[in-house]
Amino acid sequence: MIIDPAFEVSPWSLREHELNLDLLPQSESVFALSNGHIGWRGNLDEGEPNGLPGSYLNGLHELHPLPYAEAGYGYPESGQTVINVTNGKLIRLLVDDEPFDLRYGTIRSHTRELDLRAGVLRRECEWVSPAGRAVRVRSTRLVSFQQRAVAAIAYEVEPLDDGEVRLVVQSELAANEEVPHAAGDPRVSAALESPLQPEEHAASGTRLRLVHSTTRSRLRVAAAADHRVQGPAGTTQVSADSGADVSRLTVTSVVKTGECLRLEKFVAYGWSATRSLPALRDQADAALVGAKDTGWQGLLDQQRAYLDDFWERADVEVDGDTEIQQAVRFALFHVLQVGARAEERALPAKGLTGSGYDGHTFWDAETFVLHMLCLTSPRAAAEVLRWRYNTLPAAKERARQLGFEGAAFPWRTINGEEASGYWPAGTAAFHINADIADAVVRYVAATGDEAFERDTGLELLVETARLWRSLGHHDHAGAFHIDGVTGPDEYSAISDDNVYTNLMAQGNLDAAADAAKRHPRHAAALGVTDEETAAWRDAAAAMTLPYNDDLGVHEQSAGYTRHQVWDFAGTDSANYPLMLHYPYFDLYRKQVVKQADLVLGMYLRGNAFTPEQKARNFAYYEPLTVRDSSLSAFGQAVIAAEVGHLQLAYDYIGESALIDLEDLENNARDGLHIAALAGTWTALVAGLGGMRMVDGGQSIGFAPKLPDALSRLAFRLLFRGRRLRVEVGRTSATYTMTGGGPLEVRHYETPFTLHPDKPEERDLPEFTHRPPPRQPPGRAPLRRRQQK
Repeated sequence: MIIDPAFEVSPWSLREHELNLDLLPQSESVFALSNGHIGWRGNLDEGEPNGLPGSYLNGLHELHPLPYAEAGYGYPESGQTVINVTNGKLIRLLVDDEPFDLRYGTIRSHTRELDLRAGVLRRECEWVSPAGRAVRVRSTRLVSFQQRAVAAIAYEVEPLDDGEVRLVVQSELAANEEVPHAAGDPRVSAALESPLQPEEHAASGTRLRLVHSTTRSRLRVAAAADHRVQGPAGTTQVSADSGADVSRLTVTSVVKTGECLRLEKFVAYGWSATRSLPALRDQADAALVGAKDTGWQGLLDQQRAYLDDFWERADVEVDGDTEIQQAVRFALFHVLQVGARAEERALPAKGLTGSGYDGHTFWDAETFVLHMLCLTSPRAAAEVLRWRYNTLPAAKERARQLGFEGAAFPWRTINGEEASGYWPAGTAAFHINADIADAVVRYVAATGDEAFERDTGLELLVETARLWRSLGHHDHAGAFHIDGVTGPDEYSAISDDNVYTNLMAQGNLDAAADAAKRHPRHAAALGVTDEETAAWRDAAAAMTLPYNDDLGVHEQSAGYTRHQVWDFAGTDSANYPLMLHYPYFDLYRKQVVKQADLVLGMYLRGNAFTPEQKARNFAYYEPLTVRDSSLSAFGQAVIAAEVGHLQLAYDYIGESALIDLEDLENNARDGLHIAALAGTWTALVAGLGGMRMVDGGQSIGFAPKLPDALSRLAFRLLFRGRRLRVEVGRTSATYTMTGGGPLEVRHYETPFTLHPDKPEERDLPEFTHRPPPRQPPGRAPLRRRQQK
């Protein structure tokens, strides 16, 4: 997108200078606004044309049957799909009876800007109607970070011709909008027709309301709107009407040149599985009263204050690459939007920017997104883990159904129940358990939040450890094996001793035993005994990590390196992603990697490998990894930087950063790739910055380095209540404590104590460059070069 001439590369905004209707679906995703509870795609105010209409509430979904040609025991009976809820964005305009529709008339100018510091989407358009009347339309839209249930729009129209023009503005709440049907792509959502059943509608004065419910999931949603109207004295008329799926306010005004008609629209949402219609109606109305009392300017001020604080603790500065500078702030902003006010809800893979993947959350949330949130917005990270904790009953029931102890968390879900009918992933991708446990450990290490570990984290660690102990087994020699699982690489399924899974399970087992020791009374209440923790430690100590002595590399799973290598040279570039052009059976029995698997394990469990093993493993798996997943590039960037391939790391950072801005996966129309965006932060901070938690998570260390194209990298983060700023130059790094007490920090292998407002500068060691490994033909990342 930013390589299109309509888009401007700017450090603090994404700005579009002219409207390209062919890019409308993609631009709706990148211009989306959210606070983790409400999501509004960047649709045009007038609603049409559109690529995918989208208004979402986190967690609100409908159930639908999962058809099977041949059903099996343990298959989920129903799927879950995010639905497009009541649209509060709609503001239609008529100019002397001509609808303001950009497919007709003449567009003199059209700009949109996503302001990353103000947290708003601005639009300005000059348009001439087919009848020759010219108007300027300005709108500003926000979804409030401070007031969770609230979104708002300021909309202005002024005539550009001499004389008078009659304007009619219609502000609507509209439910059951028509959405496009899905193509044959598993990444696209299932389209459900008219998923909302009307329960109540009302319109009175300047207020609108609609209440609906879903049929199968039995969820109720209320949307309400109120308005302030300003126009020429004595010329404004207001009327309101409503029906089952539409509630509308109509404003008419005769406006002269130099005058303006302004509408401020405040929208509030609420949904619940248990609250009555009157209670939910009152909830939405109360939120609306609060928003209108705050006022439009008050909402803007709150939004800016919230983001000022966020950027002060999370900003990343990149000198030498203006595209990546823009992209990393774009990424930080959108990841914040997913988690800021999710509050015990999941983090969908596409956030609330589109309906891709049916709105499901995967292991992406804990393994990719929480890595960033733990060190920039830890409260949001805790809320996601509390959502997982709340779904423990469903996960424990799923484990019992599968014949195991503990909890088996779903591979993809909205409500906590497994929603995938594809069992090699939906059942066998057990690594999700360890990913959740790892996120618990990282959150506690990053915050020191002992109360969270005791009251929430402990049970998550215990029940996931129980799953591993019952899923795996000791062989006759005492080695512990976990067989028949699917790791992160979804082109390899039902494997024995997947190294990533075994490593993460090992960490899970040890972490559970450690936490039980720290909280013996609470562990005893969960039925944990000394015998059980001893069994966890035995399994962890005996965990099998397959290794090929002849090749000198770890095997992704047992026997993996003896599989036939995929015919990369004979694969046409148009046949990627492979999963859309070849049967999984063929993929499963070949050496071809969809996304970094063992390589990701070398980052998350780095202490399990020597530096030499990391380098050899990386060199072996690079020529096999096709990156048909958006989850791959950032992990490859981190390890590439660590083992000596700085230019390659930089190339992968570019791919992760620009995945949606340049639509590299060709599916940004369905929503943004939130995990890849979070991975951009990780690739810069953990890759080039070399950030790792050290000393068992009690401290934090850095091993920074820069590729030739960059002259400076600076980033901020939170660690155990301290605010740190790290600035990396060509020859040295400077560490500054901007808030909080003293902290021991490690620069490469050297520890030092960092004191508030006393920067410490450390020289960078000479970096050893290794010869770069090759990638599969045609699958190398785009090489980034120094910008002038």
